[in-house]
Amino acid sequence: MADEKERIHLDTNEARAGSTPGVTRYILAASLLLVIAIFAAILLS
Repeated sequence: MADEKERIHLDTNEARAGSTPGVTRYILAASLLLVIAIFAAILLS
């Protein structure tokens, strides 16, 4: 077990403990376009 006073150093991949496939940016882009389309439909009706 690690000593309480000893610093624990992890690299980025170990600290993240998983992969980041980048799906979030596509979801954000799609939802932004959807909201703009809905507001445009409301505004034009």
